[in-house]
This record gives sequence, C-alpha cells and structure tokens, in this order.
Amino acid sequence: MSSGNWIVDNLNNALNTWNSKLAEIWSLITQSPETFKGGAIWEVIVNIHGAIKAIGLGLLVLFFVVGLMKTLGSIAEIKRPEVAVKVFIRFVLAKAAITYGLELMMALFRIVQGLMSTILGASGIGSGTPSVLPSSIIDAIESVRFLDSIPLWAVTLIGGLLITVLSFIMIMAVYGRFFKIYLYTAIAPVPLSAFAGEPSQNVGKAFIKSYCAACLEGAIIVLACVIFSKFASTPPAVDSSAAAVTQVWVYVGELIFNMLVMVGVVKMADRVVREMMGL
Repeated sequence: MSSGNWIVDNLNNALNTWNSKLAEIWSLITQSPETFKGGAIWEVIVNIHGAIKAIGLGLLVLFFVVGLMKTLGSIAEIKRPEVAVKVFIRFVLAKAAITYGLELMMALFRIVQGLMSTILGASGIGSGTPSVLPSSIIDAIESVRFLDSIPLWAVTLIGGLLITVLSFIMIMAVYGRFFKIYLYTAIAPVPLSAFAGEPSQNVGKAFIKSYCAACLEGAIIVLACVIFSKFASTPPAVDSSAAAVTQVWVYVGELIFNMLVMVGVVKMADRVVREMMGL
C-alpha cells in the first residue's frame, strides 16, 4: 500500500522485493527436482538421461577393456579365479551404477532433503521473517521538509537499488543449484561408466562427490536463511534523536550489510561445501 511519501514507498518497494525473493527461497529449498516448475523440466532431463544411458553402456565396455589392459600384466592372469571374480564384480557394479544411476542420485538428494528438514525443525523457523521498515524511520522521514528531504532521496534511491540487486543475486544462486542438479542428472551415465576401469574410477568418484556437494548446498542455504531470519527479527538500532538523514543512512547501511552477509553465504555455499568435502 502506498504511503504517499516517495522515500518511504521506495524503501518499502525494495524491502517487498527482498521479502518476496526470500519467501521464494523458502519454498524452493523444500522442493525436489521432480516438482520444480511443475515437473516439466524434470521430464526432459529424465528423457535425456535415458538417451545418454546407451552411450554410457558403450563407454562402460571401453573403460572396462582399457582397464584390463592397464592393470593386468598378461591375458593369462584373467584365468585366475580371484582376478576373474574381481573383474566380474567391478563390471557388474559399474553396469548397475549406470542402469540405476537415476535412482541412486535421487536417493542421495532425498537424504539431503531430510537433513534440511531436520535443520528447519531444530531451528523452529517455518518461514523467513520479513524485513519491515520501522515506524520510527517512517515518522522521521515524513517529518522532514521538502528541501531537507533531497539527501534522503539519494540515500533511499541508492539503498533501494542495492537491496533489489542483492535480492536477484540471492535467488539466482538458488536457481543455479537446481540447474546444476539437472545437469548432473542428465549427463550422469557418462561419468558413472568410468567405474568399469580401475584407472578411470576416480572420474566416477569425483562425479559422485560433486553431485553430493551440489545437493548439500541446499543445507548451507537453509542455514543462511535461518541465521538471517534472526537478524531480520531485530531491526538495526537507530538513534531517534539524530537527524532524519542520519537515521535513514544508519538504518539502510546496517540493513544492506546484513543482506550482504546473507547473499555472501548463499553465493559461497558451493565453496563451503567443497571445502568441507575436500573437493
């Protein structure tokens, strides 16, 4: 609702943009790839995964043969029972990884979803706390005369622009996680086929670790949202005896600082998880 004051309305519009994007994050982090955007994207990814599975099975044989050539000293070694059983088990497990790779990846994703649900349950926060312009700031702005309000226009214009930009940067990071999960799922049969050969198995291991890292980014984002909700529940302290420009400047400055921390953690979720997992 418009207050009739351009400065107040500008700040409120910026905060509304931030709150809407934060609420969108809370709804996105509880979704699975199957339900994201109605599931239309997931259907395409599953079809691509199924088509690439044939290529993965072809690469499976290639990696298996190359692995045998590099690890066995001679063809005669394959006749030894223990060597033959080991090679056979590796081939079967690699084929199972390709055949049931989609189910494996979704199982890992659901484990992380359970972790995020546990974090939300332990925090006692069901949704983000919206940022609201304090009444003291509104009163201070409305009490300023026209000429004295000119500096406030500059402060609120810059502050509102920064808040809006930070809102879109934050939501882009969350959408980026979903796109990474889609990319990993679509191309999964190719790196998973590397498990067929002992020399190339590190490729498959790196893929699984990277996929787990992409899933765990959601847990870091949830933690960032929980922490920011506590920040937002206590608005920045402002000296009511100071000039209106000073009050608004202090409030906007501290608010943007808190938002920068939030956006920084969300953007660094990938790096944090990779450092945790040693990637």
